[in-house]
Parts: sequence; C-alpha cells; structure tokens
Amino acid sequence: MSDLPATLTPEQILAAVLPGVAAAGGEEAQPVGKCEVGAKLRRARKAQGLTLQQLAAQSGLAVSTISKAERGQIALSYEKMLKLGNALEIDLTRLFMVGDAPVAAAGERPTVVKDRFADVQHYETGQYAYSVLCGAYPAKKMQPLMAVIHAREAADFAETIRHPGQEFVMVLEGAVRILFENGQSIELARHEAAYFDSGIGHVYVSLSEQPAQVLSVCC
Repeated sequence: MSDLPATLTPEQILAAVLPGVAAAGGEEAQPVGKCEVGAKLRRARKAQGLTLQQLAAQSGLAVSTISKAERGQIALSYEKMLKLGNALEIDLTRLFMVGDAPVAAAGERPTVVKDRFADVQHYETGQYAYSVLCGAYPAKKMQPLMAVIHAREAADFAETIRHPGQEFVMVLEGAVRILFENGQSIELARHEAAYFDSGIGHVYVSLSEQPAQVLSVCC
C-alpha cells in the first residue's frame, strides 16, 4: 500500500483495498452520482404528492437540505438517507442503484440473494465511499454496507451520525477509530470487529496510511 500515489480516485482506492475485485469480474461498477440520487428522491417525493415542507416535517431534515440533495448539490450521510427513505417509505437500496434495477416485492421474498462487490455502485459523501450490499433482497431487517473511510479526524464531519438500532463493523483493510458523541472511542486494526448502539452519535476516521476499508451491518 505504501507504493500507491498520494492522491487516488475513489475507484483506485476501492481497487487498492480490494485487490483483484475488478479483475475477477471485468468492468468495475461506476459510482452512483449525487444528481441521480437527487433525481430519485425528487421523483419519489412527487409520486407521493409531498411538498418539500411536508417531507421535511416527516423526515426531520431541513427543507434546504432536501432541496440541495434533490438538485445534486450535496451528498447525504447514511443517517439522512435513512430518514428520507423511511419518510418516503422506500428501501434505501433503491436510491443507490443505477437506473431502475428490479427489487423483489416483499410478498415475493427470495430464499437468497447473491452480490458481487464489483457489481455494486458506491456513493461518495466526502468522508466515506460506501456501497449497499444485497440490495435486491426486499424489506431487509439488516443493512450490510462496505465503506472506504476517507475521514482523518472528527473535524472532517459537520456533525456525528446516528440512526436507530445497532451496528456491527469489521475492518478489512487498514485501521480505524470510531469516535462517539459521549466521549468514548475505540480503535480497530485489520480483522478486528466491534458492535455498538448506533443511536449514539458516531463517526469513523482512518488511522492507516491509506483510507481504511470496513464491512458494516446496521440493524
């Protein structure tokens, strides 16, 4: 990893922390952009006949935040995406799929769904690049994510991230520190794992020379 250039694109980072992924399956999936995610949010809101003000009231987000997200001007954190998805009653996965890839209806739940990381689009927030895994499974009770951690310190975040439930994380490459709003923190090296209350505000920062890569499961 020390031979890598100082400045990497998200695609180069993903290839570096997961060597051989792209080569194993051919062309690597491209990141889903802020504009496409924003357009999907706008279509979902319009389809339900909601104004920006109504969606803001239902999601707890500011009107300006939703408006900027719909126009592709900002990237939303997982927490804010989750709030909008819940308010719009749509699976978070739908927002991260390029185009309109099919997802089975809840009443047609498959026995199993398989994913290849090379086929999964990732979404950039600035602090993280994350990918929603096994998105075709309907009405999931868990949300598995792969994330590359760009952030280096708490100051890289405007606010901590919190969402109802619990979170499991394992470091696949590099090392991370998880900082909690109550003042606690924990450091994890490669192949170390943690489980915590995700309702407590938290952020991940990379401690390794290159951005760390983690597998996270939220429920």
